Amino acid sequence: MEDAIVPLIGITSVFIGLPWLILHYVTRWKTASKITPEDENLLDEMFNLARRLEDRVNTVERIVAADNPEWKPNLNPPQPTTPYQIDRRN
Repeated sequence: MEDAIVPLIGITSVFIGLPWLILHYVTRWKTASKITPEDENLLDEMFNLARRLEDRVNTVERIVAADNPEWKPNLNPPQPTTPYQIDRRN
């Protein structure tokens, strides 16, 4: 009787327990990777702050350019890139 129990427990754990464990943690991982409403609000605030700061820098550059004609502002600032954009310059 004991000779049949050990292989039965091993087979059960491999074919039932292991897939259940993997699928359990995969579903936990997928639900945890979503952005929370608090994080989304924080990102919106940071985006608005960055846009306002960029407007201020542009205003300062215009003022400096008006006061000092020899000063050349950076007319073509680099565009922000995301990790998903492909570099097509090469």
